[in-house]
Amino acid sequence: MAETRRMSVRAPNVALLFETTNAYARSLLLGIGDYVLSHGPWRLHCAELGRDEEPPGWIRRWKGDGIIVRGENKAMARAAARYRGPIVDLTPSRLMPRAPWVKSDDAAIARLAADHFLERGFRNLAFCGDPQFSWSTRRCERFVSLVQSAGRGCAIYEPCDRSPTSDREVDAIARWLAALPKPVGVFACYDNRGQQVLEACRRAELAVPEQVAVLGVDNDEVLCGLSPPPMSSVILNPRRVGRDGAALLARMMRGERLEPVAHLIPPVGIATRQSTDILAVADPRIADALRYIREHACEGIRVSHVLRHCPMARRALEMRFKKLTGRTPRQEILRVQLNRVKELLLGTGLALSEIAERTGFDPAYLSAVFRANEGLVPSEYRRRYGRSVATDAR
Repeated sequence: MAETRRMSVRAPNVALLFETTNAYARSLLLGIGDYVLSHGPWRLHCAELGRDEEPPGWIRRWKGDGIIVRGENKAMARAAARYRGPIVDLTPSRLMPRAPWVKSDDAAIARLAADHFLERGFRNLAFCGDPQFSWSTRRCERFVSLVQSAGRGCAIYEPCDRSPTSDREVDAIARWLAALPKPVGVFACYDNRGQQVLEACRRAELAVPEQVAVLGVDNDEVLCGLSPPPMSSVILNPRRVGRDGAALLARMMRGERLEPVAHLIPPVGIATRQSTDILAVADPRIADALRYIREHACEGIRVSHVLRHCPMARRALEMRFKKLTGRTPRQEILRVQLNRVKELLLGTGLALSEIAERTGFDPAYLSAVFRANEGLVPSEYRRRYGRSVATDAR
């Protein structure tokens, strides 16, 4: 009987107005599909658009149950704004201010990027963005603030061309890079910009990562893998953004009134590839110790293992290590382990015992040390940052 009642409920009609020119946007659609598969059915009407493409005529006459909007296309946003029903905004620049907004957390992205370079000992940092986009400006401001708080300098690229993909723009980036003090870690606002930075390094005959280390955002595996050399990138969580957006729309279509507030989704971690696989530490022994810890921390190593790899007095290692990194070797081992734990909590459904085994922890010890350092037990961390609000929908 319950099954019959459920089947008799009318499936809502939902319009998806999407720019689908990049991997991030396509992953958002997969996240919406995840939600519909678990909580549907929905009847989806998907308009796949380019950045400046005019929206389809039917959206101006849309009388369905809801709309989800994604992209930088202002014409698309204006067309959707005529609709008076439930709307969820997944646009990176918040083009629908009256709607709930779900997007990746730019401040958290910038923090990951800053930590990535600072952990590798870079004293010279730079940001290469595109100020026509508000999300690039937010990442820039937060990155610069974090770098300056750590006592480092940060250069900012000022575009010379209104067309950020032009050949002239790449030449300008090459001149900018050539003038920066080396080695320098460059945070690019997204992977496409990171590719331009790598091409600019080639034109300026700058070695990557020895002179210029490059980090992008989105972890578009095609772009990152084709880059010469392969590019490191911040791993976002677009499928969760899509799931959360769909869950919010479902609540609104059931009649719930939601405030037009931001729902920020944290990144998962960083995919480290050749473009940042270097340690900018002047002391070769400490650089070797850092590399050894980064590669073996999750095997359950201790400081004694580091000393066997880098023979020297323990006191000397600890003093030189602390001076250059601000942490002791033991603290660095724990930091690398906990970062990997967080990646596995957010990016997988593995049980805590399996995560402990993969990161070199005693399972009974992991919860206690995680809570001591993060303020949450692992299950609470996963529930707060890794799961979708879709669990709230029925």
